[in-house]
Amino acid sequence: MTAASELSFFASADGDLAYRDMGTGDPVVLLHSGLADHRVFDDQLPSLAADFRVIAPDIRGHGFSANASRPFRWADDLAGLLRHLDLGPAVLVGLSMGAAVATDTALEHPGLVRAIVVCGGGTSVFEYKDPELLEHTARGGQLLGAGDITGWLDHFPQGVAGPHRTPDEVDPAVLRRLRELTAHTLSKHTLGEKDWYVPLGDPWPRVLELDVPVLAIHGALDWPDSLAMANRFADTVPNGRSTTIEGVGHYPNMENPERFNEILTEFLRSL
Repeated sequence: MTAASELSFFASADGDLAYRDMGTGDPVVLLHSGLADHRVFDDQLPSLAADFRVIAPDIRGHGFSANASRPFRWADDLAGLLRHLDLGPAVLVGLSMGAAVATDTALEHPGLVRAIVVCGGGTSVFEYKDPELLEHTARGGQLLGAGDITGWLDHFPQGVAGPHRTPDEVDPAVLRRLRELTAHTLSKHTLGEKDWYVPLGDPWPRVLELDVPVLAIHGALDWPDSLAMANRFADTVPNGRSTTIEGVGHYPNMENPERFNEILTEFLRSL
């Protein structure tokens, strides 16, 4: 996994934000899932950096980035980083929560975005309806709310596996990596601390404004609600499409990195 010494830091107005910066060429930004960090893309960074300049930030409060001490928005943090690096427009690739960061940034700072790739998510309005996923999410929230980090880490593999298989059917190396990343992020926070994140509001009336190419990459075994969010976004924008990777769930980039990289690189080269 990435060592802290390989990271760069952007001195934002509210603490340092960590990011990887690799390769040269057209910029591609990799935006990680919730409670993880940029290292979920360790299987993408060297491959993409052969042809593109790849930026993989740790979203505020995650990984090696500072926690918030004042109100903040995902879109403004990412826009600040891209302007600091004098980059844009960039292709934003968002996994789960990262998809929401990507779409928020495209809506608020459209001049910085060339195209969007979403995986397991859509906009920052998280639409969960499936009873099994709602129960899983509620149980996870109860464990975190009680400060039971160990219990949560034991609970979360079902979210990775999805509804069609058990955690035992997921590559244990993937679960181990995600557990390490999640434990690292959770260790940065204290029980009952204030949440400074400011939601964008309902983005859906504005999604039609996004006149950039959009690709949704699905893990076929992902939660139906996650697939629906990504599909809704790809179907609503003027120029969107989707593709599916069989045999994987919420983290197709980790479970089948070769196929994920192939699809993503093909899309990037088509722009």
